[in-house]
Amino acid sequence: MCGIAGIVSISGMRVEPKPLKAMCDIMAHRGPDDAGYVFFRPGARPDGGGGHYSRFTDPAFHLRNQHIAPFGGAYFQDQTSKVAYQLGMGHRRLAIIDLSIAGHQPMATADRRFWLAYNGEIYNFPELRNMLRGRGYEFYSQSDTEVILQMWQEFGPDCLEQLNGMFALAIYDLRDNVLTLARDRFGVKPLYIAHSPNFLVYASEIKGILASGHIPAEIDPAALCEYFTFQNILSDQTLFTGVRLLNPGEVMTLRPGAGESPRTWRYHKGFPGMDPALAKDETVAEQVADAFSRAVQRQLISDVEVGAYLSGGMDSGSIVAVAGRSIPRLHTFTCGFDMTNVNGIEQGFDERKNSERLAYLLQTEHYSVVLHSGDMPAAMERITWHVDDLRVGMCHQNWYAAKLAGKFVKVCLSGAGGDELFAGYPWRYIRGIAGNCQTGSEDSYYQYWHRLLEPDQISPLFTADIRPFSVHTRESFDKVFRNRPQENPDMSSIDNVLQQILFFEFRTFLHGLFLIEDKISMAHSMEVRVPFLDNDLVDLAFRIPMSLKLDMQRLSGNGDSACYQADEGKVILRKAMQRFLPKQFTRQPKQGFSPPDDNWYRGESMDYIKAILYDPKTLQRPWFDQLFVKARLEEHFTGQKNNRLLIWSLLCFEWLQRHYVDKKFKTHIDTNISRCPR
Repeated sequence: MCGIAGIVSISGMRVEPKPLKAMCDIMAHRGPDDAGYVFFRPGARPDGGGGHYSRFTDPAFHLRNQHIAPFGGAYFQDQTSKVAYQLGMGHRRLAIIDLSIAGHQPMATADRRFWLAYNGEIYNFPELRNMLRGRGYEFYSQSDTEVILQMWQEFGPDCLEQLNGMFALAIYDLRDNVLTLARDRFGVKPLYIAHSPNFLVYASEIKGILASGHIPAEIDPAALCEYFTFQNILSDQTLFTGVRLLNPGEVMTLRPGAGESPRTWRYHKGFPGMDPALAKDETVAEQVADAFSRAVQRQLISDVEVGAYLSGGMDSGSIVAVAGRSIPRLHTFTCGFDMTNVNGIEQGFDERKNSERLAYLLQTEHYSVVLHSGDMPAAMERITWHVDDLRVGMCHQNWYAAKLAGKFVKVCLSGAGGDELFAGYPWRYIRGIAGNCQTGSEDSYYQYWHRLLEPDQISPLFTADIRPFSVHTRESFDKVFRNRPQENPDMSSIDNVLQQILFFEFRTFLHGLFLIEDKISMAHSMEVRVPFLDNDLVDLAFRIPMSLKLDMQRLSGNGDSACYQADEGKVILRKAMQRFLPKQFTRQPKQGFSPPDDNWYRGESMDYIKAILYDPKTLQRPWFDQLFVKARLEEHFTGQKNNRLLIWSLLCFEWLQRHYVDKKFKTHIDTNISRCPR
């Protein structure tokens, strides 16, 4: 787990070293253990020969990196070369596998043709390394980084399909002058890209892009409307104009200095369709349990201590049960909530009792942190500096959980993904099939995902200049919703509609959770792994018919009259997890990880909310109709309506502007890690 960054000349203009170092410095939290930089001038000969590279070290890590000096290494600060570099690659390292200097990045093949900087973990790298050794390859480290390099040397881009893990990578072919950027098939690891007239820049975080000095920090009105419609951005855009995400399973190639446009394509061809034969296969639960167990075991590979989040629910509990077989007294972590003065449905939000019971049964070394109503204001400035790409839901609870875990371990397992793969939100799916179960109701489902306001309130939220941009949100929704796994003619229409819904939530809601989890965990220099997103387990989950995930009889009539309970859904997963947990924990109702903010925002947090959102600086922004916003705030403060999601999003967006737009990341000289609020 690390941070990567790069600057690529498009027009032939020289790439300067200092902006790249600024990009990496501002992401130092992602890699406090090491830093490295390489700059390239492509070869002048037709065969690509004559290429030149300079490999620099950061002064802070120079002593431990002396071994690279024979290959062009030098103190970064001493470099004043006027070489016409066309590409710069930077890396910040969080050492997880092979803690020695042999894992230093950017890493090159022995012939110095291929150079790699990557962020992530490849869990099947031992098997791939053995396969490559059988083909005559030699290895000089124990790292997965070197395995990716050798795989690329053997298979080229086709190797990406063989990688079982999470990654965002940049690999440069010095001989052929081709830079390749790629992201894992599920989008667990982010990679941001932006163009200026003369350069393409990429980084693991948006702040890295802005620190280059090549991209101004400006808000994109269309993306803003999308965010305040879905509390998410369904397209590949971000809130910053010109900054986009490389899509999951996507590859981009570019020839530095050649004046050509990048070429983009998907290396991951898609997920398998439902297999109707599995509906009659009595071994499916065993297949799921076996695939799950292998996934967890694969993701335990590490040269540092591994822990796990333990919410008290089935998904995280099953991960801990399997991991605990290999790691006695596994460190586990949970975040609870102070229920003083909390009433209504939110009284059930604290899961500490269940997590402590599970920790006792599974014999873990368990730690918990308790959030109070004043903890959100205390952390909001730092959270929003790190979360520079706003996405779904509140996350201060995730912040404090990661802060706790980061004091004990460098790697933490998470239960994310089980609900999206095995249909854990049945009350959502009813909206997707409401009215006509044979065709589905896209309109109803589209309206359901208006998380912050009612559909007819979206336009009034914005000023007159911004409202026209809000009409494009349906296009973003349709582009994802209609891009679905191929329908299986042997399955019913409702099965295919539900598969379409799960795919949509996998690509949007879960993707948003991954982006937030990445920023929150890396803020504390900790890697979070998601065993449910194992290649084999995901493929199996997509093949399983809906009749094994949901009680289809409940959906056979009028969708409006169906009323799923929170303990339904994930039928086959609940059956499979009985191998690892007592039955009482596999039948527990679904419980989201959310603070009681409906109550807290009317209590001690109210003064903080008013101080930020009624601040003259906030009121002068050009985006929102402030009378409309004030009316929504008063609705919440007086208990008329729960607008906690809207309030959270308004706070986050205001802080995002204060961190990045108001301070104007115009030059690399002005950007350094000291900008991070302490």
